[in-house]
Amino acid sequence: MRRRWTGSALPGLGLAGGAIAGALVAGLSGIAGPHRSIAASPVGAPFIEATHVPVSLTVPGEPIALRYDVYCAGSDESIDEGSCDATGSVFVRAGDTGAFEETPLVLDPNATGGRYVARVPDDIARSAEGFSYYATVQSVATGATTTEPAGGASAPQRSFPIGRSVDIHLGAHLFGATAAPDRRVAQAPWGDGPGEAGLERGQGLTPLGGSSFDVTTGGTVDVLDEAHRRILRWTDGATTPERVPVAVNGTLADLAVSTDGDSMYVLESTAEPGRSPLVREFSRDGRAKSSARIGERMASQVRMGPTGPVALEQPSGAWMPVMEGGEAVAPEDQRRRGRSGRPVAGGDDIVILRTENEIRTAIVGPRGVRRSWRVTSDTPIGEVQLAQPLGSRLVLVFRVYTETRSEFVALVLDERGVVRQLSLDPADWAETAPLAKFRVAGKWLYRLGSTSRGLFVDRFDLEVS
Repeated sequence: MRRRWTGSALPGLGLAGGAIAGALVAGLSGIAGPHRSIAASPVGAPFIEATHVPVSLTVPGEPIALRYDVYCAGSDESIDEGSCDATGSVFVRAGDTGAFEETPLVLDPNATGGRYVARVPDDIARSAEGFSYYATVQSVATGATTTEPAGGASAPQRSFPIGRSVDIHLGAHLFGATAAPDRRVAQAPWGDGPGEAGLERGQGLTPLGGSSFDVTTGGTVDVLDEAHRRILRWTDGATTPERVPVAVNGTLADLAVSTDGDSMYVLESTAEPGRSPLVREFSRDGRAKSSARIGERMASQVRMGPTGPVALEQPSGAWMPVMEGGEAVAPEDQRRRGRSGRPVAGGDDIVILRTENEIRTAIVGPRGVRRSWRVTSDTPIGEVQLAQPLGSRLVLVFRVYTETRSEFVALVLDERGVVRQLSLDPADWAETAPLAKFRVAGKWLYRLGSTSRGLFVDRFDLEVS
């Protein structure tokens, strides 16, 4: 059954409430995995959770089904997987304007646990403009409800037809043939001294240290030494870092620095009970300037957008503006302005979808997909660490793995295919923020790595001869 729906989210469907203390998650739209949406509820109240992998990029002729794994609980103390009796609908429309059509979510009897599926009607799935959608789900037993994404009709998830793509098949990955860096631009041993980086105990006793970094256009490297609440900065080839204290709170924080280096933004991973984490702005010398609370329960990345920092917020998996013109964007405005892709210069967005052993990525402008690539591999693909324009090209970095080892693959792509390919050692002895290991500045790819002795940042030349 398909019904027209012109309103926003169903009455009573709340936004995700409360903060998740601890590590940032890598459940990213088309990057690492699914997102979960938990309806707001007082402590101890029933709730319902929906996990969904957005269908952000499609190819002609493929069937499109929207899948939601649903979990219920009578309180917030546990989630009773596999016994959630739920009802719900997906509201879908062609393009990003006009009325939504309601399509019911149906329990998939072949799936383990509570997986619900809605098929996108063929006429909408075939639309040249793609489609947009959101879902509402309710527990039959408790009445708890959730909307995915939280912005509902005001900020639905967006899917684009990939169109004529550049298709690249990498075959089986050859492990062990990793590229040597052109230069090691920063390094610090583990410890508590002036030029050392701190270590913390992480999940499962994994060491945490040097959780994120960024590089300015001039090549200055800033590493977030979160254990010591400071930035370690290497400028002009310095071997000893400058130490910049910053008043931050939380492990596995993420860092973004403005291109001129005058402002630094730290996305914290912890917050007061019942509140979402903060993005804190600091001046170059570490002075606190402003802060903004993110619009959803948590976020997994902060990056510089054309008008200020943007965060990849969860559970919607949408990129949202956090600050503009030095002013915080209100959480409700963040949710209303969520985007499926990360905004970059020129009014474009970078949209990514990883599905099985394929990565789809596209540069999307106001009129739709401008350029797109499909990368497949015979070796399993893990998370996509980076997708960044480099002039008219795109830099794509992702993990490949087997049961016993992993490496990163860096590709420079243009309209013909691969113009540069590097295999890189993962160098991840200490845990970092989920997607904080690579940055691009100028013609260089920078990698944050670590060993049992300390952390370092290596630089790789991406210039194509």
